[in-house]
Amino acid sequence: MKKPINPPPFEELIKELAASPDGVGRILSAFHGPVYKNRYIHWHKLQYLEPPAGITKKGWWFALKMARMGRKIPLFDTAGKSFTFNLPDPALQYLHTIDQNAGGRIEVFDKDAVTPYMQEKYLVHSLVEEAITSSQLEGATATRRVAKEMIRTERKPRNKSEQMILNNYRTMLVIKDKVQEPLTRDMIFDIHRNLTELTLDEENAAGRFRKQNEDVRVFETISLSGEVLHTPPSAHELEKRMQALCDFANAQTPDFFIHPVVRSVLLHFWLAYDHPFVDGNGRCARALFYWSMLKHGYWLCEYISISQILHKAPAKYGRSFLYTETDDNDLTYFLLSQLEVLCRAIDELHNYIAFRSKALHAAEQLLRSTHINLNHRQLDLLSHALRHPETMYTIRAHQRTNRVVYQTARTDLFALADAGFVEKKKRGKEFVFLPVKDLERKIKTET
Repeated sequence: MKKPINPPPFEELIKELAASPDGVGRILSAFHGPVYKNRYIHWHKLQYLEPPAGITKKGWWFALKMARMGRKIPLFDTAGKSFTFNLPDPALQYLHTIDQNAGGRIEVFDKDAVTPYMQEKYLVHSLVEEAITSSQLEGATATRRVAKEMIRTERKPRNKSEQMILNNYRTMLVIKDKVQEPLTRDMIFDIHRNLTELTLDEENAAGRFRKQNEDVRVFETISLSGEVLHTPPSAHELEKRMQALCDFANAQTPDFFIHPVVRSVLLHFWLAYDHPFVDGNGRCARALFYWSMLKHGYWLCEYISISQILHKAPAKYGRSFLYTETDDNDLTYFLLSQLEVLCRAIDELHNYIAFRSKALHAAEQLLRSTHINLNHRQLDLLSHALRHPETMYTIRAHQRTNRVVYQTARTDLFALADAGFVEKKKRGKEFVFLPVKDLERKIKTET
């Protein structure tokens, strides 16, 4: 991924347009708004587009820039220039979607199909996916199957990639316990230490600022050109810059309202830009994003993985950083990119829940519509087990539920075990029965 072409300096545009036949006033009167075809386009792409009739490309760009005059936040580049952002219509649409779907009461789930147990499964699934893909974005190579097996069985990591994933998983588990606390340097250090445990070349680099003699830059890696894409601020500035980051995260700055989701996204960019650590900056930045979203009540973020979306198009993720840096520190590029990712992650969760709900309904319908040799009590139990796979059934409970004699209840459950729908186990002196792990598949196979 190469650096985008820098836009012409704003001062140069003003001088050139002031002397042009178009005139600044005519250009500004011909355009309204900061977007082109609902896209927040960078000069790197605009220069190849045909401008509106009678307007030069530079005149077109000047009009867009004037409409993009944003609000400043207390983040400054290495030259001391502040970063800004604005909220064009696409950003407002994304924020509306996120407010509707990621906060408030827990009504997004189909309560018939998604029980508290299933919600916990979705939570674990999202934690695992975020751990895997966030680590893969920074070089981990473990496959999803192997990583899930490691986490599920709690075995020790066998290599650095697996350690990165396990660290990320454990860190995500504890982040939500810190949402009532204000963000501090020490908390960020703890998060970084957890994320990088046993993965750094120098273990003493975990949970501390990089030093002045530790050269930390971001290089182009896709085409192997070795081009420097980002040089972060000097190490001696990091103490002051991180305090400013914490003040921003804790809503102490600036002196105007910033939407909580916008603040969370900008926090993500801020830590990644400052690159305060020798390694693990990206993982730490994304972890802080989750912390901030959960702190502001966007509970659905527990169930989604933004890194899963980012991993599908890592160049787009990187480009949003570069567009910001090359266009007068305009954070709107990164903001729009991350808001889109967040909305896509929410959509994927909704689609997955809808798929699971549909599959459960289909399995239940199939179970009751076929000539499988089960009585109504057994059908009711399997229907319940589809929705509550954590339930442990006993002969006595089945007897009480259906008001039958002990022997009838025993015959029902033993027959289900013999057919492979439940597992029969001994607990003390009595038998217990657990739904098989892939009960849906078993039902489809048998019917």
